Amino acid sequence: MSSGARLSVDIGGTFTDLVLMRGDGTSFSCKVSSTPASPEDAVITGLQLILDQSALEASDIVEVLHGTTVGSNTLLQKQGARCGLITTKGFRDVLEIGRLRTPSMFDLSWDKPEPLVTRRYRREVDERITSDGLVLRPLDVESVLAAGRLFRAEGIESVAICFINSYKNPEHERQAANVLLDAFPELAVTASVDVLPEAGEYERTSTTAVNAYVLPALRGYLSRLSAKLRTKGVSAPLFIGNSNGGLSSAHVARDKPVFFISSGRASGAVGAAGLGASLGEENLVVFDMGGTTASAALIHRGVLSRTNEYEFRAGMSVPSRFIKAGGYMMRVPTVDVAEVGNGAGSIAAIDPAGLITVGPVSAGAMPGPVCYGLGGLRPTVTDANVVLGFLPTELAGGALKLDVHSARAAISETIGKPLKLDAADAAFGIREIANANMVRAIRAVTIERGLDPRDLTLFAFGGSGPVHACDVAKTLGIPRVLFPPAPGVFTAMGMLASTVEHHELRAYQSSLMEIDDQEALALLFDMRENAIEVLAQQGYEEPEIMFSQEIDLRLQGQHSALSIALVMPLDRGALRNAFIADYRDVYGYAPVDSVEVVQLRVHARGRSSHMIDFKLMQAAQCGRDTRTPSLRQVYFNRTWNEVPVVSRSSVIGTFDGPAIIESADTTIVVPPGASIEPNLAGGLVVNLKGWRT
Repeated sequence: MSSGARLSVDIGGTFTDLVLMRGDGTSFSCKVSSTPASPEDAVITGLQLILDQSALEASDIVEVLHGTTVGSNTLLQKQGARCGLITTKGFRDVLEIGRLRTPSMFDLSWDKPEPLVTRRYRREVDERITSDGLVLRPLDVESVLAAGRLFRAEGIESVAICFINSYKNPEHERQAANVLLDAFPELAVTASVDVLPEAGEYERTSTTAVNAYVLPALRGYLSRLSAKLRTKGVSAPLFIGNSNGGLSSAHVARDKPVFFISSGRASGAVGAAGLGASLGEENLVVFDMGGTTASAALIHRGVLSRTNEYEFRAGMSVPSRFIKAGGYMMRVPTVDVAEVGNGAGSIAAIDPAGLITVGPVSAGAMPGPVCYGLGGLRPTVTDANVVLGFLPTELAGGALKLDVHSARAAISETIGKPLKLDAADAAFGIREIANANMVRAIRAVTIERGLDPRDLTLFAFGGSGPVHACDVAKTLGIPRVLFPPAPGVFTAMGMLASTVEHHELRAYQSSLMEIDDQEALALLFDMRENAIEVLAQQGYEEPEIMFSQEIDLRLQGQHSALSIALVMPLDRGALRNAFIADYRDVYGYAPVDSVEVVQLRVHARGRSSHMIDFKLMQAAQCGRDTRTPSLRQVYFNRTWNEVPVVSRSSVIGTFDGPAIIESADTTIVVPPGASIEPNLAGGLVVNLKGWRT
């Protein structure tokens, strides 16, 4: 039997997905209900199921890859550590001052997010380093100790340290961190130079505060998960998916959780880019809908859109390049994703104006939708879909039975009667509102960037994405929808396509035309050496490491910068031209101003012999498919239609909709007038050009 199995785990708000790939390329998957109170319990439950399914032993697993929502849920639910902040005298209120702007100029109802560190626990100390790195005033150690004594007395668990100009000279931050750790070892301490050694006091302070806020929660979770995996006989290294779609060892995630807030979510986009490239699909809108949220990302000209800044907020999160100040800012490498609080578990209600609303509050895994029969009383998107006939009466391969009668009663009572609608029309309204919310996310990464979605293909996955994808595509005029193999567990599958990576950053401020070649080379060499050392600790030797370099450029006097690929020796003219071209793509015009350098970046990625080959990828086996073709009443176009229901494994040629295609991991809804056919990668393609309206 082939050994060298890799296990990938993605925890969602409703289900936890597991994919196990053996050394011979055969893969298996399962879905289990998430356990929000102890997320690791669902992982262990799924581990045993998938080992039984694959006939492997725990000792056969050579790597465990994990995407976790612990960081994002900690922020969303405001359940992080009690935090303190130590900063330079005069900079106590940086977190509240922020960027002196609002995300929407005319939204008078907007409330500024509460700082993660209350003002009482933001303590100033006397120290000063100049903008060129010289010590102007030495650190007052006694004031650091006084802050530590206050933190201990008040039950503070985690402390962020952020001094002015520390990115130029980290001496005082290092000294303060050592003083705190020596005197108060119970405190978790984060120095800003360890997470973001760059200029920008608000950005650096906010990023450091987020790290401190979620650090105890993620550290505790990873410790519990590692211990339970060992108890089950899994001794393989644990790698965590980061916000950029890459992987890092668990010990890195324990110390720098701010890089893992969007863990897991980005992996699906990376997998979509890899599968799209193998199929020659270079222009894709990546659409991922799970139980709690739906997200959209862009692959344009074969390149997955990424950014170096992300704002976490409840409700609608859009790419921070255009709308800022709405949430908790993190200056970290991340896949550029627009996200909306609309998933299968999103709760439907009637607002004070008498209109249907859906989300962002979710029923989650517990109590879940009404049809789960676990105590949920408020109707959700899943309840609407099961009432309309889009979903079967059982999910997750039969593990979860759905109570259609209770779902219909809840929708009728909560939505239908107040609006004088029958249950079907009320459910239809819930589905339409959910679709409209998700269209907003896709518009944010297409139309709002000057791209016509009608020129793109929708790449849909997630447990609920295939149920809604064709509706969403129709609204936007997108002609084709691509479903990957096993779309319900594709985020976990995409993690198998990720590489272990490390990012290094150094501030370097200069006019582009006056940059010093030798100084830049020295910084790049130092960053490469640091990256080699970090990846060596994760099992990679220097010949196995791939490097890329970037230079952050901006117009002179502006704040926002763009990252441009950097090749040595420096070609200043070529760098300027590349910057102007990118600037035109982003902002719509070509400037003639002077260009200045902000910082240099090095990205290091480890080559893995276990990397998935998308050209050979097959659908993950979710157990034996025993479905037989049948007919079901489905509410298309506001009328009931008798629609064929077929199993995913039976789709071997082209046929026309309407149809419902079922598998253990998800349900694909094919509308009337559309056609569907398999593709070379084991997925399905729906052509919507013939859709009847």
